[in-house]
Amino acid sequence: MYEYIETSEPRPGVGQVTLNRPKALNALCTPLITELNTALQAFDSSPSISAIVLTGSERAFAAGADIKEMAPLTFSEAYTNSFIESWSLLTTTIKKPIIAAVSGHALGGGCELALMCDILYCTEKANFGQPEIKLGTVPGAGGSQRLTRAIGKARAMELILTGKNFTGLEAGSWGVAARTFPTYEELMEGALSTAETIAGHSKVAVMAAKEVVNKSQDLALRDGVEYERRVFHSLFGSQDQKIGMTAFAEKKKAEWTHK
Repeated sequence: MYEYIETSEPRPGVGQVTLNRPKALNALCTPLITELNTALQAFDSSPSISAIVLTGSERAFAAGADIKEMAPLTFSEAYTNSFIESWSLLTTTIKKPIIAAVSGHALGGGCELALMCDILYCTEKANFGQPEIKLGTVPGAGGSQRLTRAIGKARAMELILTGKNFTGLEAGSWGVAARTFPTYEELMEGALSTAETIAGHSKVAVMAAKEVVNKSQDLALRDGVEYERRVFHSLFGSQDQKIGMTAFAEKKKAEWTHK
């Protein structure tokens, strides 16, 4: 069905998208991003899927954007065609949580794609970076914004202005990654296990939780707290809120209806 990605359902309630352009170390090109968006939207609309894992290979999550595709573009072509705007669709259209499982290279656009996900897991030896300065340009898919929010202005400025890379261990200690793992096998097990845990909760509550956490990145604290409270109130209209609280009071396991 796809040329540049593979999809699977490795655990109950979990969808997995694997970038699969091995000869180019999963370099991101427009056809790959188009397939990725299609697959993510399919999982997002699937009633059997509650969480998504996005990964690459042990050698590379995604080694960057496809330079051969970008190099010949003119300003007018890039601007009028909104080049790479579609890369950010997963941040605006996908309501279910996405876990990035990063091994090997995650450079340039690959780093930006990982940062777009809701949770980032990586191996200790994963290789992150925004090396666009070396090509005479700057990050174009949110790297300067999301990396700065994750690690602070001084550290992000140093990395972006020098083009230096950073390791998975550094990603973990700086707060870019939620968890780091010694091996690729442990990384994938950890990502799938977390996705399966999330999929075991109320789909309504999970989607609401993702929404309110993401709002914290856009709103001032007072506005964010008020937004959170409104979403909290709205969940009292869901069947799962009644089921969850009743099950807790009765010391039983909740049987979610996802309604």
